[in-house]
Amino acid sequence: MKKVILKVEGMTCSACSNHVEKYVKKQKGVIDVSVNLVLGQALIYYEDNILIDTLFNYINESGYKCGGIYDEKEENKKDNSKIFLIILGGLMVLIMYISMGHMLHLPIMPCFDMMFHPIFYSVTLFFLTLPYLGYGMDIIIAGIKNLINKAPNMDTLVTLGVSVSFFYSVINMILIIFGNQKLVANLYFESVCMIILFIKIGRYIDKFSKEKTKEAIKELVEVTPKSALLKVNKEEKEVTIDEVKVGDILIVKTGMKVAVDGKIVKGSAHFDESFITGESKPSKKVKGDKIMAGAINYDGVVEYEALKIGPKSTISDMVRLVLMASNSKMPIAKIVDKISFYFVPVILILAILTFIIYLFLGFSLNDSLIRMVTVLVVACPCALGLATPLAVVVSIGVLARKNVLVKSSEILEIASHIDTIVFDKTGTLTYGKLKVSKLYNYSNYSNKELLNIVANIEGNSLHPISLAFKGFKTSEAKVLNYKEISGMGVKAIINNKEYYLGNNKIVKKIKNTHFDDELKLSLDGNSIIYVLEDNKIIGLIGVKDIIRNEAKNVVKELKTSGYKVVMLTGDNEISAKLIGKKLDIDEVIANVLPKEKSQYIKDLMQSGRKVIMIGDGINDAPSLATANIGISFKSGTDIASNSSSVIITNDNIKEILTFLKMGKRTLRNIKQNLFWAFFYNILMIPLAMGVFKGIGLDINPMIASGLMMISSLCVVFNALRLKND
Repeated sequence: MKKVILKVEGMTCSACSNHVEKYVKKQKGVIDVSVNLVLGQALIYYEDNILIDTLFNYINESGYKCGGIYDEKEENKKDNSKIFLIILGGLMVLIMYISMGHMLHLPIMPCFDMMFHPIFYSVTLFFLTLPYLGYGMDIIIAGIKNLINKAPNMDTLVTLGVSVSFFYSVINMILIIFGNQKLVANLYFESVCMIILFIKIGRYIDKFSKEKTKEAIKELVEVTPKSALLKVNKEEKEVTIDEVKVGDILIVKTGMKVAVDGKIVKGSAHFDESFITGESKPSKKVKGDKIMAGAINYDGVVEYEALKIGPKSTISDMVRLVLMASNSKMPIAKIVDKISFYFVPVILILAILTFIIYLFLGFSLNDSLIRMVTVLVVACPCALGLATPLAVVVSIGVLARKNVLVKSSEILEIASHIDTIVFDKTGTLTYGKLKVSKLYNYSNYSNKELLNIVANIEGNSLHPISLAFKGFKTSEAKVLNYKEISGMGVKAIINNKEYYLGNNKIVKKIKNTHFDDELKLSLDGNSIIYVLEDNKIIGLIGVKDIIRNEAKNVVKELKTSGYKVVMLTGDNEISAKLIGKKLDIDEVIANVLPKEKSQYIKDLMQSGRKVIMIGDGINDAPSLATANIGISFKSGTDIASNSSSVIITNDNIKEILTFLKMGKRTLRNIKQNLFWAFFYNILMIPLAMGVFKGIGLDINPMIASGLMMISSLCVVFNALRLKND
């Protein structure tokens, strides 16, 4: 007997994994199968005479795609990238200390003093550079291939910069070893290390972002339960999701999740569907209403007919939307790539032409070679290669310190073009949790004492409204005869006094003189709770999801800055418009499902808008992935965070303004870097070619190297300006 772990692609729910498991298990030569939906793997035990290719076919025949044999070593490479970056980042500090410490007047160890021990100094830097060359070899190979294929890009640019810096430094090192110690100032090994390190950091960030998208999809899948209660001849039977068929009658009890999309045929209950709709309050569902897989039943027992299963379910739709959005984003065209497409071949042609012209004019082979090397050295695009990644790395670091995590290097450039900000409501513009917003106290109790009584009674309830009173219990009271009254509220006895808590139905049999207060609370979007003591109204409480303290100022500043502000929510229209009016939002769109949210974002983008979507729930994942930039909060769901490009770690939406401002500053800084780097080449290349030799202006490779380093340092110091507010 043998075993193998195969990668299975395309599974989106428990039904998918169960189907693969059952199908493969029935095939000839297969002994046992275990499919892990979240990891996308199938552990298969099979007979010795069965070929691996046959197992591949079994997976494919089941309706999904086999991604080959799972390689644990390959998976572990993801962690190695981070380790390499940390090690090489630390080594970079040592290299910069050795090579530039004297310029900063730092204390230098005698053996690293370039003037007294030039050979040891140059050889040490040479060997410290080799690990960076090995780590960046994939970039160098890609750059050479792109040049051969006549499609020079960023890799080609980096390859040219690294190669010229390295080989020029190696030649000078050899000459130093043979006695020409004056060349010790012409070593630029640190340029090689710096370029490769920053390029690799940028690529690691992009790779990390893609891995998070995969995690988002796995978490979406786990929202739905793996089993269901099937009604068979008036009895209950627990079955796997894979065993459920369209038309089956299923049962969902208090505290359980709905297994598949369906329609209620018996009973009623309150369901939390916030992961789909964004609605903070649970909605009551009765016979004939539809319920979605993953919704949590807060109270009551409901029987429902299975309507949509597996790939047709709402959750599977969300998975597909996230996948499509993540895969359909066009990579932003980097300015450096556009320049390098023309710049690299032009420099090579100019260097070769310089060599040929000097030979033709009668100069020696040595003089002609020196002139060609001078052109290549002075034109070495180190500054161009550093212009974008260095500015991005500095900006990402600054934002991280300001509680904004940016996952992709391209996001900052996109941020500078944004013109539309779309907010989800629940958990984004509001806190996402029910809170006491208003208390009318008609009793002799203080507000604190009254809320303490309510909190003690509500502590026995499983209803989500009870969570609004969690922080108001200041002393423990003995609650007796607690009872829930269906459709009305609850009752209990404390200190021989009978209390009722509930909606206005509980006050119908007594005189109610507080209709005006109730109306005020209702118009403000509150859920109403009357408090009765011995059949006398002693309080009226409004409970709702309240607006974040900083929301109004953020919306105001966004509008002042020229952004269009939209609220896009699955919540009810009355509640959404109330909040939209208070915040003075340009457009409010309510009662939308995740698929409709995503489509709205697409429509905005197709009309030419550059869109940021801000949300924190499972229901926001597809639209977060679809928008030009998705922003979520650390306190939100992992699915929302993993589908977004930016995460705000302190849950303060004010940081959106910080992010947008930094995006504009970063792009402006990159353009400045590119301008000066390119302007430098325009000035220096004719000088290196000897065009101004007749008027006494000329340079050699040594001076060219110095000028090249100065241009790189200008870019470095300009990028570091981003650290200043």
